[in-house]
Amino acid sequence: MTSQNHAIGIDIGGTGIKGGLVDLTTGELVSDRVKLPTPDGGKPDDIVETTKEIVDQLAKAEPDAPVGVCFPAIVSHGVTLSAANVAKDWIGLHAENLFEKALGRDIHFVNDADAAGYAETRFGAAKGKDGLVIMTTLGTGIGSALIYDGILIPNAELGHLEVDGHDAESRAAYSAKEREDLSWEKWAKRLQKYYSTVEFLFTPDLFIVGGGVSKNYQEFLPLLKLKTPIVPAVHRNNAGILGAAALAVRGERRDAGHRGRSGEVGTPDDALTPAGAAPGA
Repeated sequence: MTSQNHAIGIDIGGTGIKGGLVDLTTGELVSDRVKLPTPDGGKPDDIVETTKEIVDQLAKAEPDAPVGVCFPAIVSHGVTLSAANVAKDWIGLHAENLFEKALGRDIHFVNDADAAGYAETRFGAAKGKDGLVIMTTLGTGIGSALIYDGILIPNAELGHLEVDGHDAESRAAYSAKEREDLSWEKWAKRLQKYYSTVEFLFTPDLFIVGGGVSKNYQEFLPLLKLKTPIVPAVHRNNAGILGAAALAVRGERRDAGHRGRSGEVGTPDDALTPAGAAPGA
């Protein structure tokens, strides 16, 4: 029998697909982390089949564990509206339905940055924080997640803000530092412009910086001068797994603009649940 405190989280990326069984009380993996390469070309059917292999392996211990899947795309009503480092076939695809049919179970399907941000809210740097938390992931691009009083506001694409006439992530993502061989100091100047812009537009209470480069946070975060506290993420490689699993159980909505049966925005059938609320609350 499945513990209500356990769920399977799957994190799909451009190079690897990884998953684990998560204890939602502690935020720890209670299984080995399973990882398989993302199939060449990143086609939908191939990625779904690889995901099924991982879920089947993890579900041996707890067959009825809820499943959450995070994916590098804008996700609205289970439809992928963009594609990052995967095939363009995902654009406009009813991806959640595709996964559910292949897996033979309901899932919760969410953007990868949203999952990482929610993981930090439940188990990491934003746990117990009120107000507006903005998490950014610095990697090939800039992913972002907005959390307000523990509630996920999905599908923020703050990496695509225009700063100095450029798409922000084209100059401030970690990939830009690598591509142009920038020093930490020169890269930090670009980050300063980016975070200053976001700070002015949103007046957040906390910035969290994730992505692989966050392990080197001491090299660049102290160089930023902001009014808003800015801290490194606690969970890096496991953030997507943890967040996807937690969202699967908490029943968070995938789209802030979803309309409930009443037809009114903000009165959905599956209303957003504050982080830490009891399942089914």
